[in-house]
Amino acid sequence: MGKLNRQKKSLGLIELIAIAIGGMVGGGIFSILGVSATMVGFLTPVAIIIGGIIAMLAAYSYVKLGVYYKDEGATYSFVKRTFSDSPVMASFIGWLVIFGYISTLALYSYTFASYAISGTGYADSEWLRKGVAWGIILVFTLINVWSVVGMGKIEDLMVYTKLVILFVISVLLIQHGQTDFGTFMQKMAEDAGHSSLLTILIVASITFVAYEGFQLVINAVKEMNNPDKNIPRAIYGAILIVISIYVVIALGALFAIPLQDLINNKEYALASGAKQVMGKIGLNLVVFGAILATSSAISGTMFGSSRQLAVIAEDGFMPKFLAKRNKANIPVNAIIIMALLASALILIGGLKLFLEFGSVTFLMVSILVAITNYIIRDKTRSSKPVTVLSIAGLALSGVLILYYELTHNWYQMLFIIVVYIILWLSAYFYSKERKQYTK
Repeated sequence: MGKLNRQKKSLGLIELIAIAIGGMVGGGIFSILGVSATMVGFLTPVAIIIGGIIAMLAAYSYVKLGVYYKDEGATYSFVKRTFSDSPVMASFIGWLVIFGYISTLALYSYTFASYAISGTGYADSEWLRKGVAWGIILVFTLINVWSVVGMGKIEDLMVYTKLVILFVISVLLIQHGQTDFGTFMQKMAEDAGHSSLLTILIVASITFVAYEGFQLVINAVKEMNNPDKNIPRAIYGAILIVISIYVVIALGALFAIPLQDLINNKEYALASGAKQVMGKIGLNLVVFGAILATSSAISGTMFGSSRQLAVIAEDGFMPKFLAKRNKANIPVNAIIIMALLASALILIGGLKLFLEFGSVTFLMVSILVAITNYIIRDKTRSSKPVTVLSIAGLALSGVLILYYELTHNWYQMLFIIVVYIILWLSAYFYSKERKQYTK
């Protein structure tokens, strides 16, 4: 009965914008603030805005393909249907998307743990942080496997509540700020003299993952009113709102919290600063907001990505056992494998690795989507200059992240490249297996 009601449910623009915002504001600002402050200081709001522009470039092709295909499979389905005679393309985009979700699952879990222990005497214990991250992954794995009744309503409540809390945090930080506007602008000018445009663009690229999630609107295409108008309105509108949210929070933090504190405690920058500025109440509010935001993101990511993984496996592009579902139609094996892989990533890396993995992966996915849109641009009625600009902008962002890795942490860059080679080889192998199977 619940499923029938869901099928009859009609989503309007307000609901669709909420879906997109919920997908993007999943702890992203809690993850990126400290890293951005470390690299570009008071220019963090500028980097966030540029990151939003990059997200707009990525969104253009998603919108055009979403309106044309009206397929709830979104990214994977766009490529599979456009390159119907090239199984390897569908296979590769499938492997990339799933790995992107695994890296964001690790990022959100790690951020959850960082803020959860930020008020204790063990805030800087890396192994405790990893342990708590593994624990929260286990909790949401069990929730998704058992399919707790009412989880959808809890999700909606978490989305709206975290937006209210983020707004309250921003207002309180700005009110308690020790820096006036003139001093802030002076510090921005000083940082502009120290930071090159290249560094700002690198930060914007690294933090791109904070905007990942707007494509969730397309997953709801079968349940929405007037998709031709509401897909673009919801996606572009949500990105603009999220840019505003991130900028306001960044401004509040920079006005109220000493920059060095944001840098020293980058894994839980907002909590550390809020405690000094607003005391224990401020700390608890930020920690609660971060836990709520990351919990919502972990749950939603695990739910949606595991089902997409099962669909890709059903199509023969991944191991068949991942397509297995229980009597309640829950892809148990897919959920467990995603949880294990995210846990393994947490074991070997930290915050910056997860940010870079997530951003590079979703930039690659967005480039492939943009190329897909370019190939059928006449059918999607897309502007050739805008599509080419989006491909170039997204490609530049991916290259900038790899350049930063090469110049600062070359062995991590090598590790990232090896992972993508493995993904490509796996995609190629399964595309050939599927081709032989279908003959």
